[in-house]
Amino acid sequence: MTSTIDPVRPGIDELTRMKDQIRRGPDPAATRRQHAKGKLTVYERIDLLLDPGSFHEVEALRRHRATGFGLEDKRPHTDGVVTGWGTVHGRTVFVYAHDFRIFGGALGEAHAAKIHKIMDMALAAGAPLVSLNDGAGARIQEGVTALAGYGGIFERNTRASGVIPQLSVILGPCAGGAAYSPALTDFVLMVRGTAQMFITGPDVVQAVTGEVITYDGLGGADVHAGSSGVAHLAYDDERACLADARYLLSLLPSNNRMLPPSVSCTDPEDRPGEVLLDLVPDDPSRGYDIRSVIEEIADDGEYFEVHPDFAGNVVCALTRFGGEVAGVVANQPAVLAGVLDIHASEKAARFVQFCDAFNIPLVTLVDVPGFLPGVDQEHGGIIRHGAKLLYAYCNATVPRISIVLRKAYGGAYIVMDSRSLGADLAFAWPGNEIAVMGAEGAASVIFRREIQAADDPDAVRQQKVKEYRAQLVHPYYAAERGLVDDVIDPRQTRQTIVRALTMLREKHRDRPSRKHGNPPQ
Repeated sequence: MTSTIDPVRPGIDELTRMKDQIRRGPDPAATRRQHAKGKLTVYERIDLLLDPGSFHEVEALRRHRATGFGLEDKRPHTDGVVTGWGTVHGRTVFVYAHDFRIFGGALGEAHAAKIHKIMDMALAAGAPLVSLNDGAGARIQEGVTALAGYGGIFERNTRASGVIPQLSVILGPCAGGAAYSPALTDFVLMVRGTAQMFITGPDVVQAVTGEVITYDGLGGADVHAGSSGVAHLAYDDERACLADARYLLSLLPSNNRMLPPSVSCTDPEDRPGEVLLDLVPDDPSRGYDIRSVIEEIADDGEYFEVHPDFAGNVVCALTRFGGEVAGVVANQPAVLAGVLDIHASEKAARFVQFCDAFNIPLVTLVDVPGFLPGVDQEHGGIIRHGAKLLYAYCNATVPRISIVLRKAYGGAYIVMDSRSLGADLAFAWPGNEIAVMGAEGAASVIFRREIQAADDPDAVRQQKVKEYRAQLVHPYYAAERGLVDDVIDPRQTRQTIVRALTMLREKHRDRPSRKHGNPPQ
């Protein structure tokens, strides 16, 4: 019997071998070096980010066409970046990931074209985009062509801003122009020890300024998560980082035309919060951890804090109430007494803008003594930076609920989504103090001469403090004037929030037609 050769099979076999080789990488030694640094390979990372078996790669066979400096003899497939789409918890997500084993993950013309294509696809499909960054910047051998590739990425980051969620996961070096793309995205996650971001490296810094510093000291995960605020979260390893990226995506809508995903909730909305009576001290000068309050009122006590190590005097978190996603902005009395300062204002403003862009309702928990006084704050532009938070709240059209837990003084009270800024519903606990300033400070100003002239100034001061508090700072003063919709039992805070958000779920508010606003910068 004569055997026949299937003319198609040799081509399939060759394709299979080629794709297997692409997944293994160009050189086993390069893979070993990657693992030796505590880093995963590009496909290992994608497998952890996406649902099993869901990844569809795009342009895996792409190769550069550059010549010179030996490039014509080194043309690996993928050109150092893997692009494609898959699913996270069953929803479509687009991804591009640098492969440090190929040209150090450096960006060239073909590399950039692949990223541009997948970004365009994500925007057209209305699905989130995740970048897994581990690259050495522009490919120097390709000259200005590589730099132009970055321009295309930045333009697409900006075009996609507020349209689809964009996450940047920094798993290795991200230097020079490459660092600007994560800065344009919604969330930046970094891994300690392996990830660094900076515009100019330690060698250049030393040559120009004489300062000696390490890579981690200049742009490591803890630096950006705690000092610069560039990174929202820092992790000890890649697996934890990518697991949180998946969880974060589960809280976000696919695009700005959709609501965040709902889940079934077994936590009763009318669950009494008895613990709240003891969590918040009656004395307004005593601190406490506002995160304990968020944990008590959120579904099953779960929330995802953003920027936990930066500007700790305000807490920003994504959580769920009755199965529906909401953003929480809360003063943190355990840090700087919960005052608003430059960094806290910027952090909260950015979070409010993100929530508003992606149809995530806002719940603001207020316990604020004012703005932080000081020469450094004034010279640093606290007026301008504080106005960012003011602008963000005023511009937000999503459902907005504010709750005064204890004190709310001066301009900081107004800025923290007060009723006058357009909050849909404003509530307060019975121990609230809503005033221009604390009773002690107000009495000292109003009755200054009388106190100074008294035989017993301390006794007179205490008497005047009581008078001022009785007239203007009692718990029902704001409610009597319509600045608070209701004074509620703290134990019913969760129920109040769930029912209010349910009522506001279909809220719609149009803004005047304009190209865009001009917020303070």
